Amino acid sequence: MIETTIALIIFLFPLAYSPGPGNMFFAANGARFGFRATIPANAGYHIATWIVTFAIGFGFLATLDKYPQIFMTLKIAGALYVFWLAWKLFRMGTLQENESARPANFIDGVMLLLLNPKAYVIIGLMFTQFLAQSQGSLFTLVLLITTVFTLNNLLAFSIWTIIGDSIANHFRSPETAGILNKVFGVILALVATWMLFF
Repeated sequence: MIETTIALIIFLFPLAYSPGPGNMFFAANGARFGFRATIPANAGYHIATWIVTFAIGFGFLATLDKYPQIFMTLKIAGALYVFWLAWKLFRMGTLQENESARPANFIDGVMLLLLNPKAYVIIGLMFTQFLAQSQGSLFTLVLLITTVFTLNNLLAFSIWTIIGDSIANHFRSPETAGILNKVFGVILALVATWMLFF
């Protein structure tokens, strides 16, 4: 089990810590609202990650293979959802002008995971690699892989959120807050484009 865990972490490192859609989403929210405000969305995303990963480990991916239209629907819906979030962020002005603005919440985190078909591909690839190579109880292996994947992802997202929050410390004035909102709105729009076309 230790060997599997180490190999899994090495396998996941470039996927989890590179600037992908999830990382950029949380970096943007961390920059706008601070690390603490992103905790509910982060919790929603990773609770959903654990549940979906566990389900895929026991065959949910076969359903997506059998009905590819589900995958395409998720792809389009996910991209549109992130475009909507990007538009909301882009339209925000200064901090004072947007006191009613709110960070992404628990449900936003859940939806970001559920509507991200790339997550299903990565999870399926991970199980293809590690379930096929390992011996032992299927339930134990799926539980281990699911938990390591989720915790590793949580750490990566937290690091990117802290990076976003740190960057934003230089943009807290009314004059620069609006610029920061637009920059991260554009970044989220690029994330949505990535989800849709890649």
